[in-house]
Amino acid sequence: MDVSLLAAKANRILVSHDHKTMPSYFSEFIVSQNSSGVIIVLKSFLIREVIENLIRVWQTSEADDWINRIAYLPI
Repeated sequence: MDVSLLAAKANRILVSHDHKTMPSYFSEFIVSQNSSGVIIVLKSFLIREVIENLIRVWQTSEADDWINRIAYLPI
């Protein structure tokens, strides 16, 4: 089972470094089913920055805001 499907079934936002293939794959994925969302993180970000940004996302948005949405950090 692929990671996008696992995340969708668990109602989890997928966080990935894959900025090359994930956007097109995500576009194809949401044609046939809903996703809880994807956040792309560039490898150049410090882990501290990633965590701070993810916490900000968690504090300022609702799960429904992320359905079938893809975003890049920083947001």
